Amino acid sequence: MTAEHMPGGHAARTVESVVRNELSGRVAGHVVQAGVIHGDVHTGDLYVHPRRERVVPRQLVLPPRLFTGRTQHLAALTHDVAEQDDAGATVAIAVIGGPGGVGKTALALHWAHRNIDRFPDGQLHVDLRGFAPSGEAMSPEVAVRGFLDALGVEPAAIPPGLDAQAALYRSLVAGKRMLVVLDNVRGSEQVEPLLPGSPTCTVLVTSRRRLTGLVTRHGARPLDLGVLTEAEARELFTRHVGAARVATEPHAVAELLGWCAGLPIAISVVAARAARHATFPLAVPAEELREESERLDALDGGELTASLRAVLSWSYRALDREQADIFGLLGLAPGPDISLLAAAALAALSRPRAHAVLQVLEDASLIQQHVPGRYRMHDLIRLYATEQADDDQSRDDRDTALRRLADFYLHTAFAADRLLEPHRPLMEIDPPLVPVVPGGLPHWMPDRAAALAWLDTEHPCLLATHRLAVTRGWHRMVWQLAWTLTAYHGRRGHLQDDLAVLRAGLLSAHRLEDTTALLWAHQFLGAAYALVDRHADAFDHLGQALDLAQDAHDVTGQIHTHHAFTWLWEVQEDDQRALEHATSALRLCRGLDQPVWEADMLNSVGWFSARLGHHEQARTDCQAALALSRRHHYPQGEAYALDSLGYLAHHTGDHRKAEDYYQQSLALYRNLGDAYDEAIILDHLGETQAVLGHHDQARHNWQQALELYRTQHRAAEADRTQSRLDEHGDREHRNAEIPAGGA
Repeated sequence: MTAEHMPGGHAARTVESVVRNELSGRVAGHVVQAGVIHGDVHTGDLYVHPRRERVVPRQLVLPPRLFTGRTQHLAALTHDVAEQDDAGATVAIAVIGGPGGVGKTALALHWAHRNIDRFPDGQLHVDLRGFAPSGEAMSPEVAVRGFLDALGVEPAAIPPGLDAQAALYRSLVAGKRMLVVLDNVRGSEQVEPLLPGSPTCTVLVTSRRRLTGLVTRHGARPLDLGVLTEAEARELFTRHVGAARVATEPHAVAELLGWCAGLPIAISVVAARAARHATFPLAVPAEELREESERLDALDGGELTASLRAVLSWSYRALDREQADIFGLLGLAPGPDISLLAAAALAALSRPRAHAVLQVLEDASLIQQHVPGRYRMHDLIRLYATEQADDDQSRDDRDTALRRLADFYLHTAFAADRLLEPHRPLMEIDPPLVPVVPGGLPHWMPDRAAALAWLDTEHPCLLATHRLAVTRGWHRMVWQLAWTLTAYHGRRGHLQDDLAVLRAGLLSAHRLEDTTALLWAHQFLGAAYALVDRHADAFDHLGQALDLAQDAHDVTGQIHTHHAFTWLWEVQEDDQRALEHATSALRLCRGLDQPVWEADMLNSVGWFSARLGHHEQARTDCQAALALSRRHHYPQGEAYALDSLGYLAHHTGDHRKAEDYYQQSLALYRNLGDAYDEAIILDHLGETQAVLGHHDQARHNWQQALELYRTQHRAAEADRTQSRLDEHGDREHRNAEIPAGGA
């Protein structure tokens, strides 16, 4: 068809404005039938080219057959679209983000097909191959030309240049209720030319990266997609292999799903393999996944899109060398997550540089910042990262990075320990074995509360680092990290963790042939065994510690070992032997200029004197311990002495005074974060309040003590407190049944 020449006076018009006229059926007074304007806006030469009959594009690919769960995400998409419809100002854009294999495309397509009636004017879909195996993403020019073709534009009528093509595309969808699905996007710039300009349209974007540009510039709603819940994962697996088979082997199913950790691609690959061998027991694929070194092989479905390793490789190849190396090191790092400062130590980067790299990895959905400043990986992504570190970095580089991280944890834990227990014997820890970034070691903490908070947060990572040190044979690290954690473990009641690190610390002290380390390892381990009622082991280790201290004329070691013996004899209910050790410790202490230690030993002598009925002597010693602790700003010793004075007042009939002492002691223990002793004081306080007739308060405090005992796995104390609660409840019930005035 011959083009109709248009007057040159219209050169100021843009292609988009002219096309709007065409869409209304008139251009410069001429009626246009089924034509598209094309021309050079700079010269004013505009042409009308024929367009095919109006088509309604239906480009959505098939929805996932076994889509499962995601109820909240589906509802969030519907809500956002409806909200945007109500606002009516701009196009509704939702960005579905998450790592490879988490089901972003599946969610977008499932929602699109469920809501297809919302878009009677058509649905456009394009895979932009942002993370394609070839590494070559689709250009916006290719994508928009595909959309124009789907909208019925003849090739000859497509203007040159991306800007003009995008303008034509926006004009053609203007005012129409259409859905545009932009799948597998690499970056915001790739999709911006593909965004409609009409508020009647809805856009779903999927990407492994956080497309901040779409959010900030175009008001897109981010929707981060995590792993499936346990129930959703089981449902997806069941739909693949059948309910009967799942019911037959519940333990194998639980193990399989545990290794997949909620990642849809992993579940689907495992389920497909199980379905392919329908006569095999599910224990077979479970065994394949059990071996960590072969787990990613077991999650290979034989095709690029059905191989977890292949899917993750597409994201990995998009990283530069520095980002890729740090990604690999993060896979090696011990613990369930890592802080920004620890990651900086691991990578030998400044904090700002480390933050920038972690931001890239987070934007690529390879790591997740699950709380501010802390990052974690999905277990299977971690396995892949570890593989890349093994392949791409030398063993020396990997070991050096891990040692930097371990030194960061050790030195920061030591600094935290000095804030918690500034008066306990000082251990000289080794300087960092490898250089670290200036100012990065240790992490600075202003006070005791900050130290306790850091230890609470990092405790799983510290335990994992200790296990790493054991595995690597870093014996001084093993022993020194065990030392630094004992005070914290005692305060929080982590008794089994304390035993684990101290047992390993003792073995390392033997390998080091370090007499001082052996002395303290035996002493700490003996005290730890005493607290978990393993009395024979406690006597053995404390006896060895005392022998070593006496042979070495180590007065400090003797004092603290005698003190530990007092706890052990107390639980053996031999208060006289306990008093003898406390008296020996006090005598040795008075030869040193250590007033805080002297306060502890005075309190121990007073406590056991009170238990033996020597009340006046006990009161004198405990009050002296209280005064000494207050004079030297030693709140732990103050709390100990107040507990002893409360016990003394309770057992001499002054219950109101006992209650006051216990309340003061409780406040101090809570301020110190000492949950272990807090439980004991709550127990004592409940006893006194019960005698005073404050039954509700007594029950409340016993209940709190019971919860702490259970949390700390102190079974004997928990059983005793539960019995006390039951007995007290029964007594109150019986008293309530007796009529006023007596029987």
